[in-house]
Amino acid sequence: MVAGCTAKPVPDPARDRHVSAGGFRLVAFDSCAEALQQLKTAAKAYVGPWGFGPNGRSNFGWAEEAGAMRANAASGPSVAVPPGAAPKAADSGYSGTNTHEAGVDEPDLVKTDGRRIVTVNHGKLYVIDPATRRLTGELNLTPGAEEFGGAADSLLLQGDRALVLLRQGWAGIAKPAVPEGGRPVPADGGSVPPDDDIAGPRLIMVDLSGPPKIVDEYRIDGNLVDARQVGTTVRVVIRSSPRLNFPDRQRATDEQRTAANREIIDNATADDWLPRYEVTSGGRTSTGRVGCERVSRPASYSGTSLLTVLSFDLGAATLGAGDPVTVLADGDTVYSNGPRLYVANDQRWRVLPMLTARNAAPDPKDETTEIYQFDTSGPGAPRYVAAASVPGWLINQYAMSEWDGHLRVATTSGRTWGPKPASTSSVYALRADGTTLTQVGKVTGLGKGERIHAVRFVGATGYVVTFRQTDPLYTLDLRDPTAPKVSGELKINGYSAYLHPAGEGRLLGVGQEASDQGRVQGTQLSLFDVSDPAKPTRIARYHVKQGHSEAEFDPHAFLYWPAERLVVVPLTVYGTGAVSRPGAVNDRNVAGRPGLPSNVALALRVDDDGFTEVGTVDHAQGTGRPGELAQIRRSLVVDGVLWTVSDAGLKATSLATMKTLGWLRTI
Repeated sequence: MVAGCTAKPVPDPARDRHVSAGGFRLVAFDSCAEALQQLKTAAKAYVGPWGFGPNGRSNFGWAEEAGAMRANAASGPSVAVPPGAAPKAADSGYSGTNTHEAGVDEPDLVKTDGRRIVTVNHGKLYVIDPATRRLTGELNLTPGAEEFGGAADSLLLQGDRALVLLRQGWAGIAKPAVPEGGRPVPADGGSVPPDDDIAGPRLIMVDLSGPPKIVDEYRIDGNLVDARQVGTTVRVVIRSSPRLNFPDRQRATDEQRTAANREIIDNATADDWLPRYEVTSGGRTSTGRVGCERVSRPASYSGTSLLTVLSFDLGAATLGAGDPVTVLADGDTVYSNGPRLYVANDQRWRVLPMLTARNAAPDPKDETTEIYQFDTSGPGAPRYVAAASVPGWLINQYAMSEWDGHLRVATTSGRTWGPKPASTSSVYALRADGTTLTQVGKVTGLGKGERIHAVRFVGATGYVVTFRQTDPLYTLDLRDPTAPKVSGELKINGYSAYLHPAGEGRLLGVGQEASDQGRVQGTQLSLFDVSDPAKPTRIARYHVKQGHSEAEFDPHAFLYWPAERLVVVPLTVYGTGAVSRPGAVNDRNVAGRPGLPSNVALALRVDDDGFTEVGTVDHAQGTGRPGELAQIRRSLVVDGVLWTVSDAGLKATSLATMKTLGWLRTI
């Protein structure tokens, strides 16, 4: 049990239930004993013969597969202000990470402040001087990081400090089924950490004032969901599960297994549920655990997932304990406008495999997205403000946007799979009313039989793309949150998976072209005229046959440089795909190896007449394997130089001439 828990009055149970407007309140536990008892009760009701997880099964591979499913089920984001670097970055001659909201930074594999470029790759951090185009620092953050898939690593940058977020090890996963008398065996056949190890991500503060060096390290049980940074303050969202071993009793019946698993839960302690953390600073390591006085619960919960928000000040000398705040809930989508942070949770990944296999429609109770709102206006720990429940599933964080005190949420409900889909999409307007987010308005019936592929909110206007065979681009008038309405609609083949404001009355789209039957045919960039919301039109398009771009599902891969109206996207092109002319990309790299995909960064200039190709950049010299191009992941601009980033290295290219200025290898 946790010492020193602060008792809080138990609210009226009636107020814990879902309220008519779709909101529900979060309440704190009365005591640590109450917290443990309610956790056990909820977990026992949920556990199956094989533990927790889809179909009642629990293993180390489940949580990561679920996270990947959530990521792959949704494509492309949207925004309330033109993203990219904060306005100061654009004025200073360098681009930042393409983000949802200006002034709210998001972790990514590369960052720049104009003075330096910092990137992480397979557990190593590299510092580049863009003026001299030289590698000025290198730091091995963790030996053997390649074993854990370092490509998922990311960082945030503030002054001479970088916070590196390593998705490493056994993040946020309930312990696997254990052969009787044996140790857990993960699904991927890898090693299993000892029971007393912190099983989750590592947050590493690095000092960049000289040769890069580690200042602090923070580890916590769980899985890294996402993070946001405003000024020097970083909020990190962690998802975790109870650390329980459910033996694999192969000769027992399902009823016997379930009964045995419930007995394991009965014997569990608070230590098995609450996340542990470890801080290493100045060569000394201290440990702690989230206290139950910091845990709140919604009206309904399974006891199998906990959501923790950590707060760190990159301007401080050390990271500290992270000031954790925890909710008994799951969460997979994070949105922040600065003063407020939202974490959304839907259960699609729990039910989708079973539903699609049977071509069955989802139960409405499984089609609910819960949203938790935190006040992050101050430098300290966030404060719970309100919570809500809305029908349907989100595509990603861009399906949420706060404007003028209202949260707008776009969701899709119904069966989107099978030969006869029965789905529809909606936009809800919510406003905080005490401890609930109350629905004040909605517009429904968007894209019947289709699902949302992209959302963008720009002030009082919303843009929603749905798709099955054609692409309806809806414009929404959200000036009156109590009466949102559709302003206009444009139907074209294909779809946009990401939408980006490109000046007054202009909207860029990145997605896929498609045939009349809805079969995708390669990457497509579209320029829309949305100056008249009642009559949106497409001015121009640029099509790359058999192409795919990471920007279609990760907006961090998209670069728009307003100073030169330049768009840069990474492309992977297969077969006879073309940029500029048939086979142009493949002709440069196949080198006698037909069918090898081409990997380039495509640069286009945008004007009112459409797209003009500026050129392409490849990383042919990066892999060391003849005829193979390294896959470019990111692009950024610093003082007239286009920098492209791949797992192999960084290339500097002149924006004026598109000639190579330098190459830095990072593998």
